[in-house]
Formats: sequence, structure tokens, C-alpha cells
Amino acid sequence: MNGALGAGDGGGGTKGAGAGEGPELQALRHRLAQLPPLRDVISAAGFGAKRSLGQHFLLDRNLTEKIAATARPSCADPDAPLLGMNILEIGPGPGGLTRSLLHAGARVVAVEKDARAAEVLAPLVAAASGRLTLHIADALSVNWQSLVPPGTTICANLPYNVATPLITGWLTTDPWPPWWASATVMVQKEVATRMVASAGEGAYGRLSVLTAARTHATAAFDIAPTAFVPPPKVFSTVVRLDPRPEAADVPTNELEKVTAAAFGQRRKMLRSSLKGLGDAEGLLAGAGIAPTERAERIPVAGFLALASLLDERQM
Repeated sequence: MNGALGAGDGGGGTKGAGAGEGPELQALRHRLAQLPPLRDVISAAGFGAKRSLGQHFLLDRNLTEKIAATARPSCADPDAPLLGMNILEIGPGPGGLTRSLLHAGARVVAVEKDARAAEVLAPLVAAASGRLTLHIADALSVNWQSLVPPGTTICANLPYNVATPLITGWLTTDPWPPWWASATVMVQKEVATRMVASAGEGAYGRLSVLTAARTHATAAFDIAPTAFVPPPKVFSTVVRLDPRPEAADVPTNELEKVTAAAFGQRRKMLRSSLKGLGDAEGLLAGAGIAPTERAERIPVAGFLALASLLDERQM
């Protein structure tokens, strides 16, 4: 999804100065306050949401500020929660979340596939005075490490149609710990449920295992369809991912092979679903897993053991 502020939500207005607001940030917030409300910008530019790009514009400024605040480190100043941080935003659209990120003190690199956004965001880029860099590009094709510095925080309302491949790519980054310090992303609630599901739950699957193997994942809060224009048919959820430093040795290629086989035939016993990997019973015995078990009952540690054994076989 793409972020946007609306006239009914205060537009470019900002909150009062706080203890963490220095002269530079105060000046930036003043310039942001002079920008027209996003509803007016969208209307004047004829910037309608494109279904083909998975666009739904978020209009509630309170929500964009809440998303930005979710990305903050635990030691952050509440008056400027992202002060000095490098933020990567995917799909800024007309710039609602972008305004909130800038207001919170961040430096933002935004990647947008919709070329129309360049003109719409030009006043915001100018107001940011070097704190906002816009790239018109397909996020699925970007080399992130050439675009942003190590330690960058991801904060984005992800377009529905690219959310899962983007997240999977970030989770399988090597070397580990990754180039990103944390990721706060809004996705379809169904995707978020799969990301944070545990063994034995109905939503538990490949994405659950990969997410838990490499990060601490937290579902922060839900957002109703009525908060967007146009409203999607489903709820959205904001999820925060914090990398596990100890996950550097996770063999992600083998983990993906094992989970693809296991959950691809999730109703079958593992001795049948893992046959394509060769000597399934030997793998299961080595991992201490009964061959009659099924994928949805195996905890993340079990899949990691299977992946490590498969990796050893291939050396």
C-alpha cells in the first residue's frame, strides 16, 4: 500500500516543538506544515490509486505517525523518535507516511514504481531539503545495499502485490545480520498472521518458519479498510521484524527447500512429503522427528535441524 495524508486529517500540519527538536528539525517541520493537504494534492494531480500497483492511500495522519513511531528504537526521544535514522520506504505514493517519517526526524530514501509520484512528491522533496531522496524504480529489482547504508531501518506501507516477495528477499539476505536494522511494514492481515504464526496454528507455513528463523516478529496493530482510499477488501496489519543476530548460520536455501516440500503437501506425513529431497526417513531420524509427523506440527527448530542436515549432505 502507499501512504497519504488527507485534508480531513490535518494535511501537512505538525505537532508542537518538543525537547528532541533542534533548529534544523524545527525548520523542517515548519516547511512540512506549509504543504497543502494530501487530499488536495491528489485531487489536483489526478493521482488516483492504481489497482495494478496494489495502491490504497492511507489518509489518517494519526495512523501514519503511529506506523513511524513503531519503527523507533527503544531508546528514542518521544519528541523525535526517528531523529538521525536512515529510513527506507517502499511505495510512498503521494507521501503521507513519508511526511510522518520526516516529521519524526528521519532521513528517507523512498522507492516508488509509479512514475506519476515524481511530480506529486516534488514539493515534499524540496521541503525536505536533502532529507528525502526519491527513486522511481521497481522495488523487486533494486539492489538495496547499493541504495542505502548499512543499518538502515525499513518502514513502509507495502503494496499488497509485492509484499511477500519483498519480505522473503529481506529475510534471506546474506551475510547476516542484514543491511537493515529492523523492518516495520504494513501488509494484508492474512500475510501478517502467517508471518507470526506458531506450529500447530492454522496459518503456520513457510513464511512463518522463515520469519521466526531469522527475526523476532511482532504484530503491532491492525488497520481497518475504511482508513484507505480506495478501501481494500481486507484488514491490514503493521508488523515489526527485528533480526536475530544468532541466525547467521541458518542455511536459508535448504530451509526454503525443506519448507516448500513439507508445506507443499502439508496433509501428508513428512516421510512422504520430503521424499523429493532424498532419504527422507534418514533426514527425519537425524533431526529427531517422527516420520509420521506433518508439517504444521513441526516447530521452527525442527525445520532448522532438517535444513542443516540437508546442507551437510550437499557439501
